[in-house]
Amino acid sequence: MSSVEMIEAAAARLAGHARRTPLLSSPFLDDIAGRRLLVKPECLQHTGSFKFRGAWSAISALDPEIRARGVIAFSSGNHAQGVAHAATLHGISSVIVMPSDAPRLKIENTRALGAEVVLYDRGRESREEIGAAIARERGLTLIKPYDEPQVIAGQGTVGLEIAQEAADMGVERAEVLVCCGGGGLTSGIALALESRAPGMRVRPAEPEGFDDTRRSLAGGSIIRNASETGNICDAILTPQPGQITFPILQRLCGPGLAVTEDEALHAMALAFLRLKIVLEPGGAVALASALFRRDALQEDTVIAVASGGNVDAGLFRVALDRFA
Repeated sequence: MSSVEMIEAAAARLAGHARRTPLLSSPFLDDIAGRRLLVKPECLQHTGSFKFRGAWSAISALDPEIRARGVIAFSSGNHAQGVAHAATLHGISSVIVMPSDAPRLKIENTRALGAEVVLYDRGRESREEIGAAIARERGLTLIKPYDEPQVIAGQGTVGLEIAQEAADMGVERAEVLVCCGGGGLTSGIALALESRAPGMRVRPAEPEGFDDTRRSLAGGSIIRNASETGNICDAILTPQPGQITFPILQRLCGPGLAVTEDEALHAMALAFLRLKIVLEPGGAVALASALFRRDALQEDTVIAVASGGNVDAGLFRVALDRFA
């Protein structure tokens, strides 16, 4: 199980490799949110999302002999790019199993970062089975996208930074909204804040219809999504919360939040106009929750983690045309 000690160790291994992203603000966004709103732009992280942190943490923690054989991962794009880049920087090979309907930009970027990409049909095939078969055949180590303690520890370094940056700004109490798929980022941040900023409470944010974490927290046990496809927030569409992440979420997180596709697109446009950052839909649901679910929040300050910015130009254009 991940712990704050593992997160601190991951932070030490990430030092000099991951970018420390700031907390951004805009009075225009404060007005919409009805409170002080701070945004943590992990879209500015290496490979365009927080996933680089967990990938580097997991790969750097491997025994050198095991690491040298190479790694494998399955992902719709952001974890893929994080693992590919971290593996290449470590001088090892990587294989990434990706759905064939993933955004083209993410597939192309993963290849450009040095990985071998294996495509599959997520409606008919199992990425876990494909990945396991390749791993056995080639002796590769699987780097899971969220249900892996060292990945959670790496993502938790976002929480360490939030705690320090908020303290520097005089913020002790806040609700921290986190874009949530399988829960690696959300649980890692929650563990870090439990230790470093106990006045802050994490709230998972998801797209409507794919809000398995929100429903699982409300129901007290893991509840699956009916589908893994059919929403523009592809980066955070997972079957269900992780077996490792869910107990952490249950213990430490407040109720989940869910937003519509249009609200995610609107948040993307506002992030571009007011903060000058580019977000993908899945990376914008926390910001959308802060802006458009204000009645569900209690604290005077809210921190939204903008988790990724790997969006195709066409979809980004849709957001701007509709809401800018």
